[in-house]
Parts: sequence; structure tokens; C-alpha cells
Amino acid sequence: MRPSSPAAPPRLRVLSGIQPSGSLHLGNYFGSIRPNLEQQGKAGESIFFVADLHALTTVQDAAVLRQARQDIILDYLACGFDPEKAIIFFQSDVLEHAELSWILSTVAPMGMLERAVSYKEKVQKGIAASVGLFTYPVLMAADILLYDTTHVPVGRDQKQHVEIARDLAIKFNATFGKDTLVVPEPVIRAEVAVVPGTDGQKMSKSYGNTIPIFGDEGVILKAIMGIVTDSKGVSEPKDPDKCIVYQLHKLFLSASESKDLAEQYRVGGLGYGEAKKLLLRAYLDHFRPMRSKRAELAQQSALVEEVTRAGTKRAQAIAAKTMERVRKAVGLL
Repeated sequence: MRPSSPAAPPRLRVLSGIQPSGSLHLGNYFGSIRPNLEQQGKAGESIFFVADLHALTTVQDAAVLRQARQDIILDYLACGFDPEKAIIFFQSDVLEHAELSWILSTVAPMGMLERAVSYKEKVQKGIAASVGLFTYPVLMAADILLYDTTHVPVGRDQKQHVEIARDLAIKFNATFGKDTLVVPEPVIRAEVAVVPGTDGQKMSKSYGNTIPIFGDEGVILKAIMGIVTDSKGVSEPKDPDKCIVYQLHKLFLSASESKDLAEQYRVGGLGYGEAKKLLLRAYLDHFRPMRSKRAELAQQSALVEEVTRAGTKRAQAIAAKTMERVRKAVGLL
């Protein structure tokens, strides 16, 4: 007997996860956190999770991971997460993530995982080539499919992972029963499809090229002033489309403001030193209220536990329904 179709998910259910493997940075914020936070309180449902199981592929110091888990919740709250409007929890607190990951791995083609770009990139950067790192996309698929997710905001570099989740959902449904799993859609904001790091690569904690949101101002200053540029002098015209400083600065600007700034680059007279100072000012102005709020929240010792306990309860209720369908479909129930 085929399982019944899933209960119709909200018209929009948006899911976003982040690893507790270092301080939140600009790429996290514009590529994932802000677009997802913008959905709070709107049609449908917003779910955030701290991907601590994923973090084990790179963080293998228990004390560091424990602290990072706490910090990431405070960071989200400071960025505007509202527990009354959305769900946030630790991935490891919902055991169904691991269970669904294993079940999906039994239908996941090896070739699909071997073609995963992120695995090759991380190994090339020196991250140990563990089985966990190799099967990372399967666990990510489970994270998404467990909640009948309809939309996943991601950077362009993460689009392949959502496509793998889609492929696994379609393959699972074809094998065990149509409509068991909801097939999600990636949501990529063109203007922040890939946020460049200080060296021009994708901004990533793994690459050590980030600009933190809640770090010391001295650390932020050093990161911004260390952004790689060409050797053109102050008076020389510059191509804003090839300049990392401009690409980061325009994230904080309106369309007209970014157009005016681009023109300053093209006509000459704007040196890279001054351009970096302008970026620093925009950066601190934008995040100053969040940084102040973060400092206040850090004084509330029980806050993280209260927020995540409530979020876990809500997440488990959704996950349990999905896994009941899955277990029935494969014959485990």
C-alpha cells in the first residue's frame, strides 16, 4: 500500500541552516540570514536550524562547538530573529535528521555525490576527506525534506545541494510512493548570489577570507583594509565590476547609491584606501544596532535554552509527521 500524500505544507515554508563553525560573516548575512529573516511573519512559515551535525566535519573540539552553538543563536536573535514568528533549533536535537539522512542514502546514487562540487573544493582547501564530508549533501537533503520545505534561500554556490535534495525527493517518491516528500525550490537573490571574500573567492569560514559581523572593530578594520585590489593609483579609472571593495560596498546601498559609487570608480579620483574606509563606515553603520543588541542578549544566561527548547518542540512536531510517511513508505512502520 502506498503512503498517503503529505499534508499540504504552508503556501510558503522557508528553511535555512548555518554551521556553528565560526563567527557569522557578511556572506552568511546577505546570502542566507537576511533573506530568510525577511520572511518572518509573512505567508507560510520560516524555519532556521543550527547545523551542528554538519559542523562535525570541520569542528572536532567539543568546547569550541558548544560555545559556537550558543553564539550562533545569540547572533540570529541580534540580527532580528523573532521566536514568536519563526522556529529555530539545533539540528542534533531532532533525531529524525540523522534517520532520514540514512534512508535517503540508500537511494542516493554514488555518481551524484561524486559530482558534488563543494566536496572537491573543501578537500582541495585541506579539509579531511571524511565519509561525513562526502555524504554532506545527503544530510543537507534530509534537513530540507524533513520539514516539507517549499523554498530554500541559498547562494549560487549552494544551489547544487538544493538540486540534490530535489533529485533525492523525486527518486524517493518514484521508488516508494509519489507525494511522500515535498520537492523544494532554491531561491537565489541575484545581487548576493555569491558574496566575495577579502581574497576574491567566495566568502567562507573554510577559506579564512571573511569579515565578521560581531567581531571586534579592530578585526573588522583589519579584514576590510586587507581586501585584495589591483595596483591602480588614486587618479586612475577603475572597473567596479572587477573590484571586491565595490562588490561588498554595494550590498549596503540602494540601486541609485550603488550606481553613483560605481561612477566614482570609473572616472578616477577614488583610491582603494578611501574606498575601503567608505566600506568600513557603511559596514559599521549597518551592523551597529545589531552589535549593541548582541551585547545585551549575551547577558541573559537562560535565553538560548528557552528559545531553542521551544523551537525544537515545534520542529519535532513537523519532523514526526514527515517520518511517519517515510517509514510507512519504506516498510519500517
